[in-house]
Amino acid sequence: MSDTFESIRKHKWKIIFTFALSFFLIFTISFLIGIDDVIIALEKASWEYILISFVLEALIILIWTLRWKIILDVVDQAPKFSTILAMLFASLFGNNITPSAAGGEPLRAYLLREVEGMPFEIGFASSTADRVFEFLPFVLISIISAVSVLSWNLPLFTKFIVTLMIIFSLILFGILIYAGLNRKVTQRIVIRLARSVYPFFVRLAKNPLTFGEVAEKLVFYISRFSSGFKTALKDRKVFIIGFILSFFMWGLDMLRMYVCFASLEVYPPISPLIIIYTIGILISLLPLLPGAWGIREVTLIGLFAVAGISADIVMAASLIDRLGSYILPTIIGALTAFYYGKKVKNMGRRPSSSEA
Repeated sequence: MSDTFESIRKHKWKIIFTFALSFFLIFTISFLIGIDDVIIALEKASWEYILISFVLEALIILIWTLRWKIILDVVDQAPKFSTILAMLFASLFGNNITPSAAGGEPLRAYLLREVEGMPFEIGFASSTADRVFEFLPFVLISIISAVSVLSWNLPLFTKFIVTLMIIFSLILFGILIYAGLNRKVTQRIVIRLARSVYPFFVRLAKNPLTFGEVAEKLVFYISRFSSGFKTALKDRKVFIIGFILSFFMWGLDMLRMYVCFASLEVYPPISPLIIIYTIGILISLLPLLPGAWGIREVTLIGLFAVAGISADIVMAASLIDRLGSYILPTIIGALTAFYYGKKVKNMGRRPSSSEA
């Protein structure tokens, strides 16, 4: 199977441990702020608004599918929309169960190759180009959010931690953009770094790869990311459409979070909501725990306190948000991922025409 499936099987206990740790953090936070208050807030939530938040999340995923299809039509011939949608759900499963959402893009390329016969490098370039469209508008919004939050009346320690997380995330974005524009330089730097840490990690692994194999994989993924990045930039029409769709998706995401609060009969001010939720998304990208469960909630609770919203309401709204944006897509993605896994396995068992 693909590297993603192999990685899930190989590291299944680590994944289980990280999810257990995440849920323990959520329980601890709820206990500290008053788990009874959180439950009462959830019991009073309006199911009509919750369903609206599900609809908004569905619209986001459909627009995301459209964006990826547009890119695929540029680099190759895109499969039908329903196929791309199913593959996107499978990649969401890969992203949502791995820290820093690193497992989805290789899975997309793998499925395109095995099911549609598209070369892996083209599929991977299309999926990385798709992610580039998220980086560009998000960097701009993140910088505005970072500057804004520093002007708020927050404890010095909170400012320090949030600023540190934002700076780390922006550095990560900067590295990705640099990698897209300067492939050869990036390869040299990454391989040098990998060479320095390889002796440490090789002692931890049961069946370690040789450094040559590690370097080969690094060169491959950097090359494919650079190709996807340049693909996103070179076609002006695709770039403009992708950029507009990305901003529209971001707007729907903000609206969905507002609806989650509205389901609890709380209506946060728009400007702080945009800034705080953007920071929450930034923190979700940090390579700590899958979906940054617990870490994101603590950050949102601390920042929404400035807007006068109590911790129990923020936690309840975040859990409603997680249900529609994380849990349900992950369940659907798991079903589609294992459907395709079984399909690919059956395709591999079919006799070729020469054997028939």
